[in-house]
Amino acid sequence: MTGLVTDNRFRSLTEVEAYWEGLRMGDAVPRRADIDPRGIENALEYAFVLERIAPGLARLRIAGMHLNDLMGMEMRGMPISAMVQPTGRTGFARTLEAVMSRPAVARITLSAQTGIGKPSLDGRMLLLPLLSDMGEITRVLGCFETHGQIGRAPRRFSVTQTDLRNLPGQGSRKALPPQRAEAGFAEGQRRFDRPRPGLRPGYLRLVKSDG
Repeated sequence: MTGLVTDNRFRSLTEVEAYWEGLRMGDAVPRRADIDPRGIENALEYAFVLERIAPGLARLRIAGMHLNDLMGMEMRGMPISAMVQPTGRTGFARTLEAVMSRPAVARITLSAQTGIGKPSLDGRMLLLPLLSDMGEITRVLGCFETHGQIGRAPRRFSVTQTDLRNLPGQGSRKALPPQRAEAGFAEGQRRFDRPRPGLRPGYLRLVKSDG
């Protein structure tokens, strides 16, 4: 594995990227259905899954509780760009599109706007491309970890640095049949088992089939 996040302050990013790298078959991009939350159980509150809805625009299909805390609201269904200052959204959109179109891995350094009740807050975001069941790169596994007091929400961030690593030799996979629910993050289901600390129903959860 190469190019892994190494900043010890952001261990959840390291865990998520190492897990994603472990799912790759040679140079291939992992499938969304391959993602099992048990593989990143220590990083779940910072993890998220995006769905591309337009060039440079993606909405949160699944959001860890830390993202909700940062914005002071439920983030599931919202565009991930809502967490970025308006002046930085064009550049962020280009980065997001590069992750899915090249494809590439993105590591983004961010800093929150400060003010009354809003202390200094630094963050790192990781964006990792995923294949949909149709074999297209329209999903992203992400992780957004911050250090500092959240203070008064919402906290929006300015992008201070972006690093993109292109994935060489990426070949498309053929679409495969849908996997059992336990093979990945469950989306759009009411039932869930084994709730974890820091997670709310409807976000990241483990689902067991009855079979």
